[in-house]
Amino acid sequence: MTMTLYYNPQSRASVARWMLEEVGADYALQHIDIAKGESREPAFLAINPMGKIPTLVLDDGTVLTENGAIIAWLADAYPNAGLMPPPGSSARGTVLRWLFFCGSCFEPALTDRMMRAQAPLPRQTVGWGDYDEVIDTIEKALSPGPFVLGDSFSAADVYLGASLAWAGQFGAPRIRESRRIQDYVERITARDAFVRAAKGP
Repeated sequence: MTMTLYYNPQSRASVARWMLEEVGADYALQHIDIAKGESREPAFLAINPMGKIPTLVLDDGTVLTENGAIIAWLADAYPNAGLMPPPGSSARGTVLRWLFFCGSCFEPALTDRMMRAQAPLPRQTVGWGDYDEVIDTIEKALSPGPFVLGDSFSAADVYLGASLAWAGQFGAPRIRESRRIQDYVERITARDAFVRAAKGP
């Protein structure tokens, strides 16, 4: 199957591209120049009314958005890649937990910490708690190592690893200071699929 990824290398779409490389998918890239407003043009909004990337269009025209959904679908569509445990297994539950965690906890907490000059909202009013709790949770999950599922690299590591690498590049607190997180990021970003995705246009 051939898919099209609407993409900008300086965006979260790089996560989806890495996953496409990990599973060995046949795909095309459609570059979206966010600075020029291409994500808000009618042609793109007709595909994704949110005007966000990544947006993955499957060969049958189905549109997938949200990194967690894209990663989960690709892991299931390409089972030979071995990135998603079987349905009903506890390991699969762990992978799904972290796919949801990255989008619903880590990214909002990171944005809150990096963008707010004032104190964050009261913890009880937001679903992600606070940034330090999120980082504590990640460090604990990585403590057995070397991956989220222990010795097995999985779809969860694509999203979490890319998110942590990206956050570290932008100077997010506690990312580079944590030896555990940095060791994890170094393992993740040394993967051939990550390197291929990073070298692309």
